[in-house]
Amino acid sequence: MRKPEFITAKEAVDRIKSGSTICTIGMTLVSACESILKELENRFLETGSPNQLTYVHTCGQSDRKAGAVYHMAHEGLTKRIIGGHWGLCPKMMELISENKVEAYNLPQGQMANMFHSMALREPGKISKIGLGTFIDPRIEGGKMNDRTKPLEDIVDVIEIDGEEYLRYREIPIDTLLIRGTYADENGNISTSEEAMVLELLPAVMATKRFGGQVICQVKQTVKAGTLSPKEVIVPGVLVDAVVVCEEPEVNHRQTSSWYYDPTYSGQAWAPESKTDPIPLNVRKVIGRRAMMELEPDVVINVGTGIPNDVIGAIIAEENISSDVTITVESGIYGGVPAGGIDFGISRNAQALVPHDRQFEYYNGAGIDFTFMGAGEMDEKGNVNATRMGDKAPGAGGFIDITARAKNVIFCSTFTGKGLKVEFDEEGLRIIQEGKIRKMVKKVQQISYNGEIAGKMQQNMVYVTERAVFRLTPEGPMLVEIAKGIDLQKDVLDQMDFKPIIADDLKITDTRIYLEKWAGLKEIIQNKR
Repeated sequence: MRKPEFITAKEAVDRIKSGSTICTIGMTLVSACESILKELENRFLETGSPNQLTYVHTCGQSDRKAGAVYHMAHEGLTKRIIGGHWGLCPKMMELISENKVEAYNLPQGQMANMFHSMALREPGKISKIGLGTFIDPRIEGGKMNDRTKPLEDIVDVIEIDGEEYLRYREIPIDTLLIRGTYADENGNISTSEEAMVLELLPAVMATKRFGGQVICQVKQTVKAGTLSPKEVIVPGVLVDAVVVCEEPEVNHRQTSSWYYDPTYSGQAWAPESKTDPIPLNVRKVIGRRAMMELEPDVVINVGTGIPNDVIGAIIAEENISSDVTITVESGIYGGVPAGGIDFGISRNAQALVPHDRQFEYYNGAGIDFTFMGAGEMDEKGNVNATRMGDKAPGAGGFIDITARAKNVIFCSTFTGKGLKVEFDEEGLRIIQEGKIRKMVKKVQQISYNGEIAGKMQQNMVYVTERAVFRLTPEGPMLVEIAKGIDLQKDVLDQMDFKPIIADDLKITDTRIYLEKWAGLKEIIQNKR
């Protein structure tokens, strides 16, 4: 029987050659191969080798301070990065903005499913996802800085049966780094205590197709035959080497904030307990108004930014968990999602499915409602959520999810940087206007194409603390303003374009400004 070698992290790095392509699988710091990546970083800093690597990763992998992508964020170590998101790694964003690395950004779901196409020797991943956005090679081709613009495209436009599609080209992988919880003596890998299922097996199959090597970091080895066959996510015959983590409490944490909690990986169920309401602030007010769009018995997705900060908490506070099913792009259904640097996991989840399979749902059937953060909107209804000034966090799952969702609800403050407001049952007042306008003539980067969405008759709503817009085929329509707001001074004069204004311009329900609301469930159920 073919078996992998059991080696040290140092021996694993010995196998990574300069100029090669490596790929890591994980999200935030969930399933990060910290033992190997730390050794790779230290080796480069001490010896200058290996170097000039192409680094491929589907999800954002860091916690804003350290870990995962941070270890690769060195000029010379990484020559080219092809990734889904860098918002949790400011150091890599700096290298990109300073043109110290070649940088391509691709939609997270397309990257996760590219592994299937690569493994099957298909001529690329064929999809309509990304058309009309900055991923489209006729716009930017996913190239994130000036250094990358003259380089080859890794996305093409092709035509099939008279319709346009994007083709995401294959990326041959030399070394794949994955993580499991246990490896038996034959190298069979179980991920039982990991908080996500992720796309390990498709990535392994893609790597094998190119003759690459698979190295897996695990917490512990167990006797052959003691793992249930259904628990084995990667068969040992597909693994080249196993690294047993020597300091699991440091380098094999379940997520950034804790070492191991069985309620996030399905080994235990936490008792339901009443949680304290989150503070009432402008973000919570925006979240409350956004959730007034909901209907009964729907499946929803929550993205990063304002939605990730408040939507889950509002669901609990307003007792609507029986009215909606919350999902997260990592493959989670139900439970209580964690937020911030632990985005993508959920306590007491009803189901955990593979990351790549989740995007089949988002890209195919399409989620009922998605709540997404946003940075800018322009007169065509285009939305930018992927580039702010010279900082480019990237798309993550944003493009995949918004392209096919039946209802897209963007959550954003009306202006940025310094906005201060007050609110009560009498309405909302602007104390200090933000310095950055978000309603612009033309967005800096097209993350969401308003014209395409309008032709699809997708229901898009852009919710802010003082105004609500709905997308029409002719552009954004102002349909609602907050009580206490002056339409001209506080809304129209703060925009770089003039929106369509609804004939029946409504006033926002002032109950959302109360400390205790308890009105959302009634609003949703009245839509039955």
